[in-house]
Amino acid sequence: MLSYPLFSRLRSALERHDGLAYLLLRVAFGLMLITHGLPKILGTSHGSMANPMAGSVNLIANVLHLPAAPLIGWFIALLEGLGGLMLAMGLLTRPLAAMVTVQMLVICWLLGPTFPWIDRGFEYPLILAFVSFYLLTHGAGPMSLDARIRRKS
Repeated sequence: MLSYPLFSRLRSALERHDGLAYLLLRVAFGLMLITHGLPKILGTSHGSMANPMAGSVNLIANVLHLPAAPLIGWFIALLEGLGGLMLAMGLLTRPLAAMVTVQMLVICWLLGPTFPWIDRGFEYPLILAFVSFYLLTHGAGPMSLDARIRRKS
């Protein structure tokens, strides 16, 4: 069993690295978004999808029945691709995280009933909604371009 002073020192050491942990969360989240947006932008395959942009536009138009499906598809591709890069760098973190939060909540709300928990990964957009909401509420953190810009002004 850990003695109290040892536990206290361990907790103190972990707290000193809180900024680094937050940076790693933000960068990993941004990079993960890029892996979904870039194939749509470049028209390359992604996993089992030969054309993820066409799949997204088809889903938006024929499943969600939203107007301007190609325009919405490009917005989502840019949000995931360029927005993911900007989130990884900590640039415009709060507005981008707000948009991603809305995107993931819409995915959960509209597509949730068709996603079984195990087979299709409903938990994936759900956890992404929570991570993006966390970034929205906490901002970019001290190790970010947002913080650097704030310090200069």
